[in-house]
Amino acid sequence: MDWGDTPAWVACALSAGAFIVSLKARGDGKESARAAVRSANAAEAALAEQRLAAEEQRAADAEAARPQPELVVEYSRGSMYRLCNYGTGPALKVTVLEQDLPPVVRNRPIDRDLQPDEAHEFIMTGTLGGPVPPQVYVTWDGQDSPVPLRVPPRP
Repeated sequence: MDWGDTPAWVACALSAGAFIVSLKARGDGKESARAAVRSANAAEAALAEQRLAAEEQRAADAEAARPQPELVVEYSRGSMYRLCNYGTGPALKVTVLEQDLPPVVRNRPIDRDLQPDEAHEFIMTGTLGGPVPPQVYVTWDGQDSPVPLRVPPRP
């Protein structure tokens, strides 16, 4: 046997082992790259979600800070009631709807502007056929669906 071939065979076996290790490392590298891409995509999606949540919070804060009307019906005297705006913003084109109103109503607000701390008096008198309702329905600019406002009882 020629010993000159032994180092060549050892070198061949070592190079085959190195080739197998490099293939394994290549596969691990690809998996690592895929995991890095998935991680980057997840981080990007989380960042986009955080930005969206922050934008929604800013919009909600801006809406909460915006001056808004707060309408209340108060009893005044006799058959007189008062529609008051206790909010921080104006209520434009306020209308007390005819829904459930008693037969005798005078000077009810129709397209009436109420500034903050402003009031509008109107008359509501109940009869046997139609008592004063427990609430009146009101709309204004920016509030198209009717809002029920409690009518306080007469003392």
